[in-house]
Amino acid sequence: MSYAPFDWIDDEARRRAGAGLVRTLRPRPADTELMDLASNDYLGLSRHPEVTSAAAEAARTWGGGATGSRLVTGSTALHAELERELADFCGFEAALVFSSGYAANLAALTALTGHESLIVSDAGNHASIVDGCRLARAATAVVPHADPEAVRKALHDHPGRALAVTDSVFSVDGDAAPLAALAGVCREAGAALLVDDAHGLGVLGEGGRGALAAAGLAGGEGVVATLTLSKSLGSQGGAVLGPARVIRHLVNTARTFIFDTGLAPAAVGAALGALRLLRREPGRAARAGAVAVELYGRLTAAGLTAVRPDAAVVSVRAPSAESAVRWAADCRAAGLAVGCFRPPSVPDGISRLRLTARADLTQEQVATAVGTVLSTAPGPVS
Repeated sequence: MSYAPFDWIDDEARRRAGAGLVRTLRPRPADTELMDLASNDYLGLSRHPEVTSAAAEAARTWGGGATGSRLVTGSTALHAELERELADFCGFEAALVFSSGYAANLAALTALTGHESLIVSDAGNHASIVDGCRLARAATAVVPHADPEAVRKALHDHPGRALAVTDSVFSVDGDAAPLAALAGVCREAGAALLVDDAHGLGVLGEGGRGALAAAGLAGGEGVVATLTLSKSLGSQGGAVLGPARVIRHLVNTARTFIFDTGLAPAAVGAALGALRLLRREPGRAARAGAVAVELYGRLTAAGLTAVRPDAAVVSVRAPSAESAVRWAADCRAAGLAVGCFRPPSVPDGISRLRLTARADLTQEQVATAVGTVLSTAPGPVS
């Protein structure tokens, strides 16, 4: 009998193909004529000359890589500079930079909880939060989406350490969490609040300072934020922001900080360049939100079903996973790149096109994008 330990992979592949859930890599060229409503480059900064120049200068000065973990050789003066400016911009006491937003969420969830802890997690949270809950080895209660009363009930009978965790803006539908209400529930229960502000930074709050700043919660003693540098700031990496003692604790206990190679200097430089540009041009944040509202208004007026955006994500429902894939492909063929969300990426099983508004889109481009989505629509969407 032949030994074929991976034959099960072929069975899995056939099942995915039958359900229309096959995913493929599509390397993009450096230059393309496609209009981009698929990436998370909300402020249009990933190719801004100041941002790319800052990345190049950082690489020339500090080298192509961090050369080691942050606690060995991977911390540079540039990392510390970015951490100071991120904390100041977002309204927190301190910040710690990681190699990705995913790593930042794993760090915060595993280092701030433990065996005797309770994590209360929104059902719509990002996969990095789901994985962080699994790795934390704490008891986890998954509560209905955006439901502060459900969080209150979950916290009520737990006598020990507890932490509620939520996205600030949910990546599937683009709706915002009720942060003020959640913070009130956490204060009543003596629990910490952890907010992933990946989709809020650069779009929400005064000048793009984020959802926690907009809610008046930035810098709170019981509040910790995670964020990514790969969306509005057009770079790569992530960060945790919070009280200084929380950040010191992460330096000493967070495994994705201690054992991971530090963020490459070029990414640090790009993020710092983008942050400084946003400080000078705060109107970019409002423009991204305005484009999202306009996309939503035009698409729903034409009969499509979409969730009103609270930030820069516009989610348009498709009849099925197969039709969503075909719709996205037809948009691409017509010159428009859009995202396609389908199971298992969508917690409710409803497939969608995901459009990301960009601050640098002109009115003509917005009109063209809307026309393309409408002309390629597969049919009635409920």
